[in-house]
Amino acid sequence: MPESPLSTAQAAREALASRLDGLRRDAGLTGHDLAVRCGWHKSKASRIARARTVPSDADIRTWCEACGAGDQAADLIAASRSAESMYVQWQRIHRDGMRRVHESTVPLYERTAHFRVYASNVMPGMLQTPEYATGLLRSITTFQGTPDAVRARMARSRVVHEGNHRFALLIEEAVLHYQVCEGPDLAAQLRYLQEVMARPNVSLGIIPLEARRTVWPLEAFYAFDDAQVAGETLTAEVNVTAPTEVRTYLRAFAELSRTAVYGAAARSLIAKALDSALS
Repeated sequence: MPESPLSTAQAAREALASRLDGLRRDAGLTGHDLAVRCGWHKSKASRIARARTVPSDADIRTWCEACGAGDQAADLIAASRSAESMYVQWQRIHRDGMRRVHESTVPLYERTAHFRVYASNVMPGMLQTPEYATGLLRSITTFQGTPDAVRARMARSRVVHEGNHRFALLIEEAVLHYQVCEGPDLAAQLRYLQEVMARPNVSLGIIPLEARRTVWPLEAFYAFDDAQVAGETLTAEVNVTAPTEVRTYLRAFAELSRTAVYGAAARSLIAKALDSALS
């Protein structure tokens, strides 16, 4: 069984504590030495090192400076924040309905200039037609026990047509065939995909089933500029802001982009799926 979001969050906090303690050891400091340099009681340094106390941003900066590793503070601060917020249980964020979840992310969508989206399971939310979204969200509502939110998802999707946004979208070919809605509705979704890919602010790549992989299929994720990556697991929403982790996702996106086909080749794969949906 997969770990719960809460146990995973605790593991992230422990990983942060281990990284901090590693800096202390690399600097040749004892726990007492570190506490003296930081101006703390020695028990505080010990609690942080054992993940008993969550360090503040200031604590992390002080710790790094004491170890001669001030250049690592920003990354560790981001990791600390992620440990507290990256895993948000679906049951909790959906308790007021999925509509609230979608509405809360509208400002993020509106301020993002460059979206990079990798879809390995369903069509990217911003490209979903109302009928496709209805079929998908109905399944989520039934499985997760959460209210529907088609209108809110459609409202959030306006960014594709409004404002100054650029979109680099990668879709696994299998996504074109997944029956998350009725055949005619899936066909309409695929036709809309063909329309959207003609927009000047959209780059759409399809990763063929038979493509030679340099990066294995990953969980679906959205990259918002170079600042944040959001993904979804079965039980949690994952938000990554640590610079090194964001760069890892962006590097994976670049590798996946090289595996994809574009233009006429992508249209051919969509047409193949469209024929299948109508058969």
